[in-house]
Amino acid sequence: MAKVIVVTSGKGGVGKTTTTAALGAALAKTGQSVCVVDFDVGLRNLDLIMGAERRVVYDLINVVQGDAKLPQALIRDKRIDTLSLLPASQTRDKDALTDEGVARVVGELREKFDWIICDSPAGIERGATLAMRHADIAVVVTNPEVSSVRDSDRIIGLLDSKTERAEKGERLEKHLILTRYDPNRAERGEMLKIDDVLEILSIPLLAVIPESEEVLKASNLGSPVTLNAPQSAPARAYADAVRRLKGETVPMTVPSDKRSLLGKLFTRRAA
Repeated sequence: MAKVIVVTSGKGGVGKTTTTAALGAALAKTGQSVCVVDFDVGLRNLDLIMGAERRVVYDLINVVQGDAKLPQALIRDKRIDTLSLLPASQTRDKDALTDEGVARVVGELREKFDWIICDSPAGIERGATLAMRHADIAVVVTNPEVSSVRDSDRIIGLLDSKTERAEKGERLEKHLILTRYDPNRAERGEMLKIDDVLEILSIPLLAVIPESEEVLKASNLGSPVTLNAPQSAPARAYADAVRRLKGETVPMTVPSDKRSLLGKLFTRRAA
C-alpha cells in the first residue's frame, strides 16, 4: 500500500512544485513506483516542470468526476519508467473537486504505486485541505522569510486538525524543507537562520535546499532538478531528503555548488 505525501505551504512561490517534482524523480530513481499528483487546479504547473505539458489529455478533475478512468489520465515519465504524473486541469477551478471523488482516486492510486506525492495549492482553502486530507506524511515547504514561515505555521495547524489521520486521533508525520537558503545572507541577517525557522515551526527538518541557478535552469527545461543536474547542490539535498523519508539516517548538511566545499554540516534538528 502506497504512502501518501502532501507537499504543502502557506505562501505561494516557495518552491513547492519544484520540490514535488524533485522528490518524485529522486524516489523513482531508487526503483520505487511513484505518482506525482497536481492538486493546484487552475494553475497546473507540475506538468510543465515534469516536461509533460503536451501529453495531457485527461486530468485529475476528469477522473474525479468519472469522465475518464485513472489509467487514461496517468502520464508515464519518458525518462524513468517508475515515475507517473496525474496532471491538474487548467480550465476548471478547485470547486470541481469533491471529497468522495478525491478519496476514490487516492484509493486507486494507493493500489498502483509505492509513493503518491500530492502537490498542494498554497494557502488554507478547499484545494489545499483536499490535497492534505488523505496524507500519511506532510512536507511543509518554506523560504527563510518571516511571512513564509508564519504562513507555514498556519498550515501546520490545519495538518493537525483537518486531515483524515487527525480526525482518527492518529499522528500525521510532518517534515520541513527549507528552500532558497543562502548561509552567507543568513549570517548577514538578510534572511532567517535555520535555527530561527525551526524554533518557530518545531517540526523535524527534512532538507535545506540552497539557493541555486540549477533549480531555475531545470524548471525551464521541463525536468526535475534531481534528473537534470543530479550532482548539483539542490539535487543532492533532495536526494538526501528521499533517503530520510525512506528511513535512512543521513547527516543534515547544506550542500554547496562550490566543489571545494563538501557542504556545511548542520546538526540541529527540531524536536
